Amino acid sequence: MRAFSPSLERLAPWAAVVVLILLWEGLVRLFQVPSFIFPSALDAGRALIDYAGPIGKHSWQTFWTTLIGFGLGVVVGLALGITIGASRFLYNACYPLLVGFNAIPKVAFVPILVVWFGIGSVPAILTAFLICFFPIVVNVATGLATLEPEMEDVLRVLGARRIDVLLKVGLPRSLPYFFASLKVAITLAFVGTVVSETVASNQGIGYLMMSAGSQMRMGLVFAGLIVISAMAMVMYELFSWLEKRMTGWAHRGQR
Repeated sequence: MRAFSPSLERLAPWAAVVVLILLWEGLVRLFQVPSFIFPSALDAGRALIDYAGPIGKHSWQTFWTTLIGFGLGVVVGLALGITIGASRFLYNACYPLLVGFNAIPKVAFVPILVVWFGIGSVPAILTAFLICFFPIVVNVATGLATLEPEMEDVLRVLGARRIDVLLKVGLPRSLPYFFASLKVAITLAFVGTVVSETVASNQGIGYLMMSAGSQMRMGLVFAGLIVISAMAMVMYELFSWLEKRMTGWAHRGQR
């Protein structure tokens, strides 16, 4: 397979974005789609500029709400993942329950959370938490549960205790799994926050998009989608950078 230069690889995502925007604008103009049905890229860009103030305010609300829910997901997911992954019995007992819980559409929890906590940020935080902690649990538990028996036997022969095997081998080995789960979980957290904001909030990007959609201002709706995507991509790249910095040993030799 032909290898491209690092500079071209860095430019590739930006080139893909430009191609997507040009294709979007071209198709809307070619088929003369009304803006109240499907706005052009220029319409979305104008909305970003014209409504910069409200978009910024609601984006900040969505961002910090998502980070709080994501932080809870990381803490709970890491604790559960270590607990389940360190015990074969717990792994076999709890894994089916986690899969069953994850299969429940998280939007179904929003009305329940509204009854318990009222309309506002709390349902959005908890929805983000509920939707993002599962990948973290599964990846951390899998990283610990798949530790090679031969390696564990050698460490036991050398006098290592079970806790030593977990802390010195199991946890470092599961770091690539953990960071991979963070990249998935942060994008899911944004999904959970926005879904909750469209149903049970009077602020946030989800609320802004729902209000704009009810008024047929589709340019503003797509501007909200662009902002959500941008925030998710920034956070994804942040965790990709942390992954390379902290688990470089697992990626050496890869381009």
